[in-house]
Amino acid sequence: MTLHVNGTAHRLTLDNRTTVLDALREHLDLTGTKKGCDHAQCGACTVLADGRRVNSCLLPAVAQDGVEITTVEGLAGGGGTPHPLQRAFLARDGFQCGYCTPGQLCSAVGAIAEAAAGQPSHVTPLSAPPGAPVPLSPDEIRERMSGNLCRCGAYVNIVAAIEDVTR
Repeated sequence: MTLHVNGTAHRLTLDNRTTVLDALREHLDLTGTKKGCDHAQCGACTVLADGRRVNSCLLPAVAQDGVEITTVEGLAGGGGTPHPLQRAFLARDGFQCGYCTPGQLCSAVGAIAEAAAGQPSHVTPLSAPPGAPVPLSPDEIRERMSGNLCRCGAYVNIVAAIEDVTR
């Protein structure tokens, strides 16, 4: 199969039970994406698949043949320039131990794209025009990021970092 990761095609022979997370970490040496709970409940394994955020710990790699996967390593721009969210996380101290940070970053990129595409969340007002971009208030950010846990409790700084990028 071919797994497209961070703009590079990788031809791999994988067991059909291999998850995207294990393919990234064990076959491609991309260790930024973390294995947290292995049950898609903590968000540490979040990556982007064709721009949509997904929990890579339960996603069969063979089902992603031809899909563009973006990991935290792929968020940086050409020449290694950090993504605006990476810079905001640093400026706002949006991490402490850093274990959840790759998943938080990928999830935030996906959440911002979802809101820009007009996808409502549970807290989006019912009066919001269908399909119109959803403004990312702190409540909206918290709701959209609720699938990503931080054991250190850096949530306030994570929300502030995302707000900085979306203003």
